[in-house]
Amino acid sequence: MRLTTKGRFAVTAMIDLALRSGDGPVTLAGISERQKISLSYLEQLFGKLRRYSLVDSVRGPGGGYCLARPLDQITVADIVRAVDEPLDATQCGGKENCKDEERCMTHDLWATLNFKMYEYLSSVTLSDLVNRQVGKMESMAVIKDQRRIGPRPRAKVMAVIA
Repeated sequence: MRLTTKGRFAVTAMIDLALRSGDGPVTLAGISERQKISLSYLEQLFGKLRRYSLVDSVRGPGGGYCLARPLDQITVADIVRAVDEPLDATQCGGKENCKDEERCMTHDLWATLNFKMYEYLSSVTLSDLVNRQVGKMESMAVIKDQRRIGPRPRAKVMAVIA
């Protein structure tokens, strides 16, 4: 049980898109370059995200992709489901034939973990992830500004980050 590259890249690409969506459609080539994800892989992922109505495509010069819903209405679970990413801790895929075609003793444990994972991923919105990134960028800008002004004690720099 783990989130594979497909789900990780889809979430990363959606954060990148959301961070830049205020400037109009975002190209997959731009996301590919910034995030170091293969363009052909992004094309596959965005085809699925579009079919799931998470993104819209804009054709022609100046085209690209934009979000199809507000940031707070897109969850990580939506993104993971859209790219057909299975998050299943059971050995049987939920079929209850884990051990010798019978339900294993720990089936309920792993099935509950599946539920909790989706519950958590459903509680995290794209807005939450974007706000975290914006906060990190603002913290880095404060640190860079302080370095330009002159040396300061490290404790004060760390206080700005917190």
